[in-house]
Amino acid sequence: MWAKEGVQSNAPESVQLSKLRVNHLEQTNGQVRETTLEEHDTAMRQFIDIVRDIDLQTVKHQHGERFLQACLDRGNSPATAHKKIKSLKRVFQLAIRRGQLETNPFRYIQRPKIPRQEIRVYSDDECHRLLRAARELQEIETEKKGPLEVLNGELLINLALCTGSRRGELLNLTWRDVDISTECVHVAPKQKTTSTWEWHIKDSERRTLPLTNELIRLLVKHQERQPEGRNPYILIPPARFERIQRRCSRGTWTAKDARCPINNFNDWFNCLRARAAIDKGTFHDLRRTCLSRWIENGLSEFDVMNLAGHSDFQTTHRFYLAVRRDLVSRARDATWHALGTRPSESTTTREADDHKQPAGQDLQHCVRRDLNPQPPVPKTDALSN
Repeated sequence: MWAKEGVQSNAPESVQLSKLRVNHLEQTNGQVRETTLEEHDTAMRQFIDIVRDIDLQTVKHQHGERFLQACLDRGNSPATAHKKIKSLKRVFQLAIRRGQLETNPFRYIQRPKIPRQEIRVYSDDECHRLLRAARELQEIETEKKGPLEVLNGELLINLALCTGSRRGELLNLTWRDVDISTECVHVAPKQKTTSTWEWHIKDSERRTLPLTNELIRLLVKHQERQPEGRNPYILIPPARFERIQRRCSRGTWTAKDARCPINNFNDWFNCLRARAAIDKGTFHDLRRTCLSRWIENGLSEFDVMNLAGHSDFQTTHRFYLAVRRDLVSRARDATWHALGTRPSESTTTREADDHKQPAGQDLQHCVRRDLNPQPPVPKTDALSN
């Protein structure tokens, strides 16, 4: 408890919100990740800006509602407002545990519902175009900058599509993480050493993920091309590694920087996507593509949750699992069955022709039907009456 010297009291001491913010940062530092502490600090600063630097004991439920509305009025998305409310609720809950507060004013704040977003997955054809564009872009950049400066984009995208790993997980992979004998790669945190920097896994879940024969071939080929030296990272170009090491020695490189150790990564991927003639999409959509493919090909949702490193299945279901490609067709069949009718023979024949596999081609190398304009909806006898 915060009690004045020489005075014993069971009631928490009055203190301004600004002092609570500083005290929270001091006492919580080292207990949570640096990024989490930054989120708490940002939320507290903005909360003080809205309600003023009032006494902690006077903070009420109404102040939380006012802050939430101010976030939305300022243009924050429901997801962003949701995260800020969650941070403040945590700050006040820790204040209760430390004897600084009796009740949490954010306890009953209804966080805004996050609209379910459309899950973007890349089609097979888009994946092939991205890989082809990555090879072409790598050749162009190698001619301009030299091999020591260039990111192996083809290997990176293959790893993302095969393992479903996050960007930071892939860029922080080391050769020690690869086990050729079991055809697996291990996602593990890194400690600061003479050749590695501090890096933490989101949700703190170590995972073992599969590698394919093609990926192993690419990894071996990539390793053979690397110059001898102390760079243990698979995807960090040697020249970039040396620059990061100099920053580490000066103390200007942090765990936050390690989340994406490649400069201008989003610009690089947007350039790659444009070269592949793909209108929209992010690098993270490669992870969504992998997870959705796992579900499509028979893995249970629980298994996908574990492979993805999610502690909560709702995260997997809400943000990563796209609707199965055959769901619409099965729903149409169910509707026909419920109506007691079947599609006309001509419609059945036409749909069968549309789904024939081109001779001599693997389905994985065919352009998916959903890249083409949607055909008119066929009318059944029941619906046309």
